[in-house]
Amino acid sequence: MSASLQPTLVEVFDTTLRDGSQREGISYSVEDKLRIARKLDDLGVMFIEGGWPGSNPKDAAFFERVRSEKFKTAKLVAFGATRRAKLKPQDDPSVQALVAAGTEVCSIFGKSSTLQALEVLRITLEENLAIIEDTVAYLRSQGKRVIYDAEHFFDGYDADPVYALKTLAAAQKGGAESLVLCDTNGGHLPWQVEAIVKAVCAHFGPSQRIGIHAHDDTGCGVANSMAAIRAGATHVQGTINGYGERCGNANLCVIIPNIELKLGMRALPAGALPHLHEIARFVAEVANLAPDEHMAYVGNSAFAHKGGVHVAAMQRHPDAYQHIDPVKVGNAMRVVVSELSGRANIVEKASQLGLTGLDDATGAKVVELIKAKENEGYSYEAAEASVMLLVRRLTANFQPLFTLVDYRATVSRHGDSHLAQATIKLNIGQHEVHTAAEGNGPVNAFDQALRKALEPLFPQVADIQLLDYKVRILDSSKGTRAVTRVLIDWHDGKEHYWSTVGASTNILDATWLALADGYEFILSPQPSKPEAKA
Repeated sequence: MSASLQPTLVEVFDTTLRDGSQREGISYSVEDKLRIARKLDDLGVMFIEGGWPGSNPKDAAFFERVRSEKFKTAKLVAFGATRRAKLKPQDDPSVQALVAAGTEVCSIFGKSSTLQALEVLRITLEENLAIIEDTVAYLRSQGKRVIYDAEHFFDGYDADPVYALKTLAAAQKGGAESLVLCDTNGGHLPWQVEAIVKAVCAHFGPSQRIGIHAHDDTGCGVANSMAAIRAGATHVQGTINGYGERCGNANLCVIIPNIELKLGMRALPAGALPHLHEIARFVAEVANLAPDEHMAYVGNSAFAHKGGVHVAAMQRHPDAYQHIDPVKVGNAMRVVVSELSGRANIVEKASQLGLTGLDDATGAKVVELIKAKENEGYSYEAAEASVMLLVRRLTANFQPLFTLVDYRATVSRHGDSHLAQATIKLNIGQHEVHTAAEGNGPVNAFDQALRKALEPLFPQVADIQLLDYKVRILDSSKGTRAVTRVLIDWHDGKEHYWSTVGASTNILDATWLALADGYEFILSPQPSKPEAKA
């Protein structure tokens, strides 16, 4: 392809470590920030905004530590503000912190609206223009590349478009390479953003790079970013998973594939897009937040198919109910089994789990059984191991690993002390095994008794871990008589993860069902082990 036919490059400016860290509940350590920065570099974003070195010791320490890092693709960016009104740039500690950070690129914000200049900074409009220009010029004189963030630009443009453009011109005159229009309050809508960005691009011409920094306060952070790019912006700022203050920043996990797969432009180096799913989950894990499984492109439900009609159509053509091939963003198509399932769901799910050649009669039985079970309170959407066992139990020549003869649990309390005990009697092959155990509660006692029964014959039980135990009360209007659903997440201590479900009006019986499925699934001979977790 000739140079003239190369797709337009949109610079991706990631601010997960700075703006993203302002989300309630996120507090990155210096080591966390270093780990995320390395992953962002692996992804291939052009800029990584590491923090505000003049605002807190942690960010200053980060920039000190990151000097020894060698990034392959990304440029590290230090963030700060324009100088204070009464100080020269060389005398302003915040500006000097930007210089001391040692990054090639700096990003500074300044005021774009008359309201912000007059009422917040309490300076004249001309003083504001001078502050912007000479701060940028000073940083340029120190050998820095400067990206200028025009704070409150869209609100400022609405109030006084002539003055808002003058603030951008001041940054341009100082030597800023990119002029980034910030919807700081997040209150604008896509058609408003598109019209204003188009006007700014026309005003400055094609030689000046224009950028967009959107927030999600109207739920339009991604849409506003896409509208700006359509209008001529070639620099986009956002965060992984849309983390950020208030309602969050524009979500790069959606913006990036939209740029590449929908607009036909380029945002990442060739071959990098399939790593998007991985980095979305990595950042969520480091932030100690549950991934949004319904997020576009990278959520685990983004390409999950539940309706029987959908799955049947997907078996005929993979594009029937998917707008892209999920592999392009590192994701995968999944079939969900529920009371809405048809035979196609069961056949496809069984195939994914290693059971091929499921006949029509067995498939129909499984569908009816799942519908009956879900009516009783089961939910199989997040319990693929229980689905696997349900299918296998209806196939010819199935032999259970063990069968329950009986169990008993007791819980006692005396003063401040309490004790839980469980006894279980199992048939394992030709053996009848009877064990008892104590625990810090009945569930723990159940698990310990079951392990004691199984471990002599299956030593790998010692490595099996219960990662999560969730309880949900169904039809709460029935109070303590309601059905209880138990979902357990498991790990074998190596690479495999699986989930099981049980339901009953008796919480201990629901727990037993989920526990028994969990051990039987991983210990039984089967066509394939559970898939490695993404």
